[in-house]
Amino acid sequence: MDDKQLLMLKELTDARGIPGNEKEVRDVFVKYAKNSTSSITYDGLGSVIASHEGNKSGPKVLFASHLDEVGFMVTAITDKGFIKFQTLGGWWSQVMLAQQVQLTTSTGKVLHGVIGCKPPHVLTAEVRNKAYDIQEMFIDIGATSKEEVSSWGVKPGDMVTPYIEFKRLNESKFLLAKAWDNRIGTAVTLSVLENLVRDGHPNKAFAVGNVQEEVGLRGAKTSTYLVDPDIAFALDTGTAGDTPGMTEKEADSKLGKGPQIIIYDASMVAHKALRDFVVGVAEELKIPFQYTVIAGGGTDAGSQHVTRNGVPSLAITVATRYLHSHTSVIHEDDYLNTVALMTEVIKRLDSNAVEKITFG
Repeated sequence: MDDKQLLMLKELTDARGIPGNEKEVRDVFVKYAKNSTSSITYDGLGSVIASHEGNKSGPKVLFASHLDEVGFMVTAITDKGFIKFQTLGGWWSQVMLAQQVQLTTSTGKVLHGVIGCKPPHVLTAEVRNKAYDIQEMFIDIGATSKEEVSSWGVKPGDMVTPYIEFKRLNESKFLLAKAWDNRIGTAVTLSVLENLVRDGHPNKAFAVGNVQEEVGLRGAKTSTYLVDPDIAFALDTGTAGDTPGMTEKEADSKLGKGPQIIIYDASMVAHKALRDFVVGVAEELKIPFQYTVIAGGGTDAGSQHVTRNGVPSLAITVATRYLHSHTSVIHEDDYLNTVALMTEVIKRLDSNAVEKITFG
């Protein structure tokens, strides 16, 4: 992976963007997309659409990631200056306590804090031995009163995001950051767009950054409706099953073994012909891949495939450890192979291929 790609990954993961507050991430998307195309539009919710016309009479192919990350929203300030919050997206309480966060005010000021709770020394054995209630947690930003917090510009509705430093794990190919879900999908989207513009393609390509995926696949509804594509892909993250204690029944994907092709998840059944087309390309080009089932979650393809009168759709994901936490880990080869696969797939989606997938 070259320095340019590493810088893009760092900028995307460093950017702060919870559901409904994705501007920082969208700005990074636009920064890189405008180098590949001058046609950038938006839907009414804030999803960004970068398009490139390879063949004006070709089919419309949409490939989308989501911009938002799981995070928090300020709901109240206590008299002693602590922050109460609402989770946005799925959080597991065990991964939250004592973790650092950043609070971004409406004026863009960034404050540092930590998620706290009562110390274990004062808890009963019953409470200590079960998951701590998120409703009992708070954020400490070093203030001593409600008035002091207000003077710093903090208000209900402000964004709170996890904080961690982007880094390569030692000298390996494993990359650590916050928000790989779904900044790695966003990086794939941007890299595929760049490749298509450079190499040419037989269709009208739409690279999309969706908003509000983590709270119900919402941005994908509006952006897909606006584009009205013939084929749609969701580029996201999937569960890794290669850590101690995991069983193949729970998750069988491994980092470094290629992109995940989602054949079933809680939001959709993969379109059979489109799935077979993608698998055929991967096998022909000897790009490694993994079949995956995600019974307890979904991707933006869940909204894409039921837009208007229906769109053949497929989710392709990058296996990720420690999803929905402050510290997630991916393998750089999976990113590169996902980019390679998606680039070649879209380059082959001409009118004949799309007609065969849709009606054949």
